[in-house]
Amino acid sequence: MGPARSRIGPVGGLLLLCAVSFQSIGHGVGDFAEGGPLGEECVVLLHGLARSRYSLQRMEEAIRLKGFNAVNPGYPSREKPVEVLALETIPPAVSRCREKKTHTVHFVTHSLGGILVRYYLAQRSIAGLGRVVMLSPPNGGSEAADILRESPWYQWLNGPAGQQLVTGPQGIAARLGPVTYPVGIITGNRHTFFDAWLARRIPGEDDGKVAVERAKVAGMAEFLVLPYAHPFIMNAHEVIAETLHFLLHGRFRPRAVQPQEP
Repeated sequence: MGPARSRIGPVGGLLLLCAVSFQSIGHGVGDFAEGGPLGEECVVLLHGLARSRYSLQRMEEAIRLKGFNAVNPGYPSREKPVEVLALETIPPAVSRCREKKTHTVHFVTHSLGGILVRYYLAQRSIAGLGRVVMLSPPNGGSEAADILRESPWYQWLNGPAGQQLVTGPQGIAARLGPVTYPVGIITGNRHTFFDAWLARRIPGEDDGKVAVERAKVAGMAEFLVLPYAHPFIMNAHEVIAETLHFLLHGRFRPRAVQPQEP
């Protein structure tokens, strides 16, 4: 990736960290209204850091139209560390799935949401656990957190969980082992104008917040790189289509699958 030069500095980039995107990319979600499990399976959606449940509203609608039940809880991502957020958010969401009489519980996460799932499933099990799709997860931490962690703005905007997303042994990601359940990861290799200054400092391809290589996790089933930026990836029609395909079949569409490293 060759990011263009930008005069936007740290404050502009920090503001984008908590911005909620309502951008729609591609066709309408009505394209997905056929097939599916007809209410027998439930999907828990977990948004990213400093976002809200509304950032996954488009994904949620497509999941429902496909025949899944969906639970899309908000959680105070800026107020508490990952360990607390995971234990306070995931059990009630799973209970809401159980109330719908569903036998399988899947997860679709964006960014920090994937770390919550990894932490929780490293501590506890979920009966009837299905598949997990992670969008732009900082599975190896984020250089953006490394760069910004000492900034008072970053600390205020992103709270204790933001401090935990650093790379290296001090980050929470380094303390989580391989995944032992079906995980499909979709990450981006484009960045927004506001994130250009960060992208220049992240090694290799990245989405403006997370390096492509750091989105990977040992034990994942499939890994896919698509041309979208971190804040908006969940709204892309192509990403929604791939997410639904993985939930239904445990793999991404064959034409889009990336070769895996040995």
